[in-house]
Order: sequence, then C-alpha cells, then structure tokens
Amino acid sequence: MKQHISKLTKIIGWILFLLAIAAFCVQLGFLYVDAKFQATYIDNRLFYIINIFCIFSLVLAVLVLLRLTKRFKIVLTSIVVVFIVVQAVMLIGSNQEIKNITSVSPDWKHVLSIKENTETGNAVYYRSYYGILARPKEKLPYETSGEFKVEWLAKDVAAVTYKTADNTIQQYVGTYGDRGSGRSYYYVGAEIHGKWQGNNIEVISDTKGITVTENGESELFDWDSIHQFGTLAVVLKKNDEAVWTISLNENFEVHSAASEKTVGTISLYKATMGDSQPIILRYKGSN
Repeated sequence: MKQHISKLTKIIGWILFLLAIAAFCVQLGFLYVDAKFQATYIDNRLFYIINIFCIFSLVLAVLVLLRLTKRFKIVLTSIVVVFIVVQAVMLIGSNQEIKNITSVSPDWKHVLSIKENTETGNAVYYRSYYGILARPKEKLPYETSGEFKVEWLAKDVAAVTYKTADNTIQQYVGTYGDRGSGRSYYYVGAEIHGKWQGNNIEVISDTKGITVTENGESELFDWDSIHQFGTLAVVLKKNDEAVWTISLNENFEVHSAASEKTVGTISLYKATMGDSQPIILRYKGSN
C-alpha cells in the first residue's frame, strides 16, 4: 500500500514538473512571438498568472519528488510566497495602467479583447489568434471614460458599449464570423431590406436608411449615420452618438441572389450603460 502511494506521489510530482516546464516554454514562446510578430497575450494579466503557475508547480514538484529538510522547505516556501505576492502586485499595477476588457463568447470559440490606456483614454481592439495571443487591429474612434459593457448578441458578435470623454454613448462591435459563403463582402443594411418586428418594436430598412419604431415613436437613421462592423452588424447613430446596434443572428442566411427568400432573424440592441437585452426581430416582408 505504501509503495503504491509512493509511486502515485512520484507520478504527481513529475506531472507538476512537466506542467512547470510547459508554462516556462509558453513564456519563452510568447517573448519570441511578441518581439518578432508584435503579438501579445489577449489579456496582459496572463503573463503574471502563468509566471505564478510555473513557479508554484515547480516548487510543488520539488517538494513531492525530493526529500528536503524542514528548514529548506520553509525557506523554499517563503521564497515562493514572496514571488507570488510580487507577481500579484505587478498584475494589479499592470491592469491599472492598461485596463483589459476581455470577454469569451458563449461557445468559447472567440475572445473579445480591448486594452485601454487609463491615462490617455485610448482603447485598442485586439484580434485573437491561437486562443491566448492577439494583435492590435484598430483603435476605438473615441477617447474612453469609465466602464465598458459587453454583450454577446450572437456566438460571433460582441457589442461593446462605453462612455466617451465628452459624455456620449458609443458602441463598438467585434465580429468573428460570416453569414454568407465567406468569400465576399456584403452590406448588412441591404441584406435586411424590408420590415422586421418583435416585442413592440419595428425596424424598416429601405433606400432612405433604417427606421426604428419603439412604443409608437419612429426614428430614421440615414445611411451616412450607419456604421458597419465586419459583415455581421451595424451601429445606428444620431448626432454622432450610438443609439442602436443591429446584428445578424446565427440562423440568418445571406444569399447571392436578391430574389431569394429572407431566412433567419436579427437582433436589435439599445446603446445604453443601463440594463438592456437584445431584442429578436423577425422578417415580416418587404416594405
């Protein structure tokens, strides 16, 4: 029995050691990729978390695999505690300088990443690669101020609502998919041409723009006030401030021929820092 426990302990020790080596290799790989391709962790805090995991696993492996004196164990444990505390302090300090807004999609396939310089208010959207790595794609057009609110309108559409320095509400949409063949670009406004309804709200897309009717009050957003993100969403603006986001749901089908029947639903999402849920709209025919 004791021999079995001893064997199991050694296996656990070697597993911990291999995990520590793997974490160390990940960090080395990250430093190389960062220097050569300007790719970084999708969340800056990962660097410190992996450091903590690496040293914690390594020390546990040493304690399990080697017979150490009590004094040496105390010294080793003290060093680890100090290291973890230092890394934790650096993690907190790093996030105070560069605030990480990170959100994982409902199906765990996509990660939204925005990094905000808290001193300047400049925020940059990062595109994820290989899960935990990311590269900057574009700077958000407005200087940010305050909190960010993230809502996944679909498994591949994330709407980010935030306040700007001039106290306006803006929305940025991260898109990670396509509703067509994936080989061509298309305009969301044209694809949703017609009348859509749901939950006492009506949306009409026509040659003038997109009209949203809520509680009997209609508001027209001309095409100059509509900003498209990828091929999955548009943000409707009034006086240079976001009012609504419209996105194509997963069941929406984009056809190459305009004569084909409209299939699927869309989501309408209000731009507000308060509570707001996406509203599902269904096609009711051409206007």
